[in-house]
Order: sequence, then C-alpha cells, then structure tokens
Amino acid sequence: MDLGFETIGNATLICHDKGPVLATDPWIRGAAYFGSWITSHEIPDEQLAHVKACKYLWISHGHPDHLSHDSLAELKDKEILLADHYGGRIARELRAGGFDVTVLKDGVWTQLSERIRVLTIGDIQQDAILLVDIGGRLIANTNDAMPLGAGPFLQSVAANYTESFLLALTGYGDADMLNFFTEDGERIPPASMKREPFLEGIETHLRHFGIKAYVPFSSQHKYQRTDSSWAEACATPIEAYEGTFRSPDLELLPPFCRYDLLKAEATRIDPPARPKVYVTPEDFGDHWSDELEPADVAKLDAYFQPITHLHTFLGFVNLRVGGKDNRIVLNKEHERGITFECPRASLMTCIDWKIFDDLLIGNYVKTTLHGPWTKVGTPALYPDFTPFVGKYADNGGARTPAELRAYFDAYKARGFFDFSSDESGRENRAALMRYMG
Repeated sequence: MDLGFETIGNATLICHDKGPVLATDPWIRGAAYFGSWITSHEIPDEQLAHVKACKYLWISHGHPDHLSHDSLAELKDKEILLADHYGGRIARELRAGGFDVTVLKDGVWTQLSERIRVLTIGDIQQDAILLVDIGGRLIANTNDAMPLGAGPFLQSVAANYTESFLLALTGYGDADMLNFFTEDGERIPPASMKREPFLEGIETHLRHFGIKAYVPFSSQHKYQRTDSSWAEACATPIEAYEGTFRSPDLELLPPFCRYDLLKAEATRIDPPARPKVYVTPEDFGDHWSDELEPADVAKLDAYFQPITHLHTFLGFVNLRVGGKDNRIVLNKEHERGITFECPRASLMTCIDWKIFDDLLIGNYVKTTLHGPWTKVGTPALYPDFTPFVGKYADNGGARTPAELRAYFDAYKARGFFDFSSDESGRENRAALMRYMG
C-alpha cells in the first residue's frame, strides 16, 4: 500500500507511506493482566511483518494491552515515541531497558516521513491521544483516553480535514474493574452485562469532534483465565459493530481493516478468532490458597499509607489473601472501606512494581465496598481511588498534596486541561479541586 493505514490486534494502527512507517501500541505477543486478557483475534503474518518493518512505535500509556513487554522484546530496533507524561516513568523505564525513546512535546506536529506527521497530547490520567496527518487526511487515535481538555483542540484540528477517522475505545465497557460484590458475597452485575447497543453514541462522538468515520479500536480482547472467564459476557465481540450508522454522512468501518487512502477504499482484514480455551491462574503463578507473609503486609502498608488522598475519605483497605483478611487502617474517622480478595503473587507483583491498576483490570480480583459509598458498580472506585492510586501515584509519582498540586499545575500549564460537563466530569473536578492552584 502506497499511502494508507491498517488496524489489527487490540489497539494497533499501522500507517503506511511507501511502506510501513508507524505502529501504535503493538500488543503482538503474550497475554496481559497476569494472563487474564489475550487479543480476541490472531495477528496475521502480513500485519505482523508490517509492524516489524516500521521505524517508529507510539505507545499511548502503560497498561499491558498497550505497552506489552513480550511484544517490545521483538521490536528493540524501533524508535519509541511517547507523550510527555508527567513524571516520565514510561520513558525512563524503557530507556533503562535499552530502547530508543523520544518524548514528543504536547500539541506540536512531528514529521515522520514525507507524507506522515504526528501530534500527541498526554492527559492527567497518564494516557494520551495521537493525531496522524497522513497525506492530508486525519486519523485521531484516542485509544482508552478521555480527550478532556484536548477536546476543543481536536475539534479545531478536525475542522481542517475533509477526510478524518476516529479510532477509540467503545463497546459494552469492560476495560476496568467490574468484579464488585455485596457484603453478603453476591456479585453485583455490571452494566456492561446488559450489552446495550452503543453505535448511536459513537455517532454522537463523531459529530461532536467533526470526524467523518469510525474504526472500532482498543476493544478487541477476550478473557482466558478461569477466574476471570465470567467477564467474557461483558466483552464486546466484533459482531457488535456490524451494520451502519443512521447518519448517511458518517461511516462505520470494520474492526480490522486496510484503508487505501489514494483509492478511498476500505478492505476488511479477517484474522482468525482465537479459540475459547481457558487456562488456570496457576499457569501465571497465582495460587489462591497462598497467604501473605508478615513482610508482605508491611509492604502493603508502606504502599497505601503515603497516598494521602486516601486518608481523606477511606477508613481502610483490606486485602483478603488465602482466605485471610489483612487490613490497612488509613483513617479511623471514616466508615468507608474496600476489600480486595486476590491471589498473593499478582498482588505483590503489583505492589513491588507500582502497577495496582493492572490488578484490577484483569477482573479476577473480587472487590467489596463497605460503608456509605455513593455509588455501587463499575464507577465506584472513581474518582477518589483508582486515579489517585493507579494514575497519579503509581505512574505520576504524586502522593502528597504538594506533589499532586505540582502534577496538576504541570498539565494546566500545557493548555490542554479541562473537565467534561457530564456527571463524571463534575465528580472529577470536585475530587481534584483541593489540589488545584
């Protein structure tokens, strides 16, 4: 293909200019979230060869279905492009691993080839969006990111293009902690189990940003661990994207496709679906009967206590491991608490590597909320727990009020910082206001 793009895997975009130039989030090997996730379909040899032929890789954020260490081990000769994430953790650790890393300044176009240039913007959740100008056409790859303050900027850029494509996480919504239980031990069915139609919502997003076409993206995974297989009912199969938009001026492209920009022609790629084969937690080192050692409990206390925001609303975090409770007391004045029931091996790996988000997204951990939480279900750990632990503390290194103020001031200074006007945006604003200058 002389000029165009392909989509394959979970969130891999391959851009061509007289050959492959750029691939994004190349998850081409191995599993993610301690074996819980695999790609829903195989990566065909042709697209695998295209990824390996690219000079550049762009990685949006640190989750293992986007930053796959098994995959990067086969791609050591590439130049890795990153957004300017506060704290620079991804860049620092990849460089320590021997990778050639370039951090791109927010909002500035960088030329990669004669007809391809890119622009990236990092957000406060340690994710990023990528805009690709490919021969005068626009690809907006927002993967798992919420455009947040970059929304108006994306609108202004898209207005300059007659041909534009949005690649974004959509679907029923299982890319987060869903495995919530009542205090009586009953699972709380997540909203994604309803499998409600969502194409109309995608049309709304396209119109909001002024983009003409949508490619299903960042949603093509399935569950393979026996203790997370229940969540397969919440995953989005590619069949959910069959059909067309109601608006004739908007186009819905196949989840895996090759788009020739010179011919304005989309061709479906039909990779084989992975068979439904389940593996045990033990295959990935997780034994549910293993108990914590005293040194483990000390590590857990040292991990949670410095995240000072937790003390403002949370009485305790309880880790139920091997059937035994291990309570980390944060603030006795608060009634709210959380119990995470989980296996020791993956729990302690997440603590040692400061990747607590990875423990939750695999959806084998059982989460119970205690006390007067305002919500029950998937959003309940937002906006006060998951972002402050997994995003700001683990990835951004911001745990204290002073560190959080510096964190948010840095993003505000870049000019791409805002909150949406919906309920989620209002809750985020309220949670962060005490740390805003």
